[in-house]
Amino acid sequence: MDILYTAIQHAHSGLRWVVLILLVAAIIKAASKRRGGSVYPGKDSLALFAFISTHIQLLLGLVLYLWLSPKFKFDGDTMSNAVSRFYAVEHLVGMLFGIALITAGYIRAKKQAELNKGWKTIGTFYLFGLLVIVASIPWPFRELGAGWF
Repeated sequence: MDILYTAIQHAHSGLRWVVLILLVAAIIKAASKRRGGSVYPGKDSLALFAFISTHIQLLLGLVLYLWLSPKFKFDGDTMSNAVSRFYAVEHLVGMLFGIALITAGYIRAKKQAELNKGWKTIGTFYLFGLLVIVASIPWPFRELGAGWF
């Protein structure tokens, strides 16, 4: 079980960089296309890849959270310990909220293709989702027991 935990933890941690890069690229593309007056096609591959990568990241995180992670245990000390509280509550809720924003933005943009509001929707929702996700990542400087990879 330790090997499986380590493998999924490294995949979850490494995929973080893919998710962040894809979100930033999708936001930049949406902003440039909107400024250029381009019509939203209804489906954008970069926005779709960012959407998919965040959901893969969510699945890996849920496997860690529900079955594998020894970082926290649901006992009386969970809320009094900053590290346990972060992984048990703050990280999970923040990531779910960020991914919900990205999901809502992608679905809403597809429905707004005829109105040509899709680029603005992708840019706005993905930006707010990215900000929530970045705030919820256990960066090494936050001293939560996580590394850069």
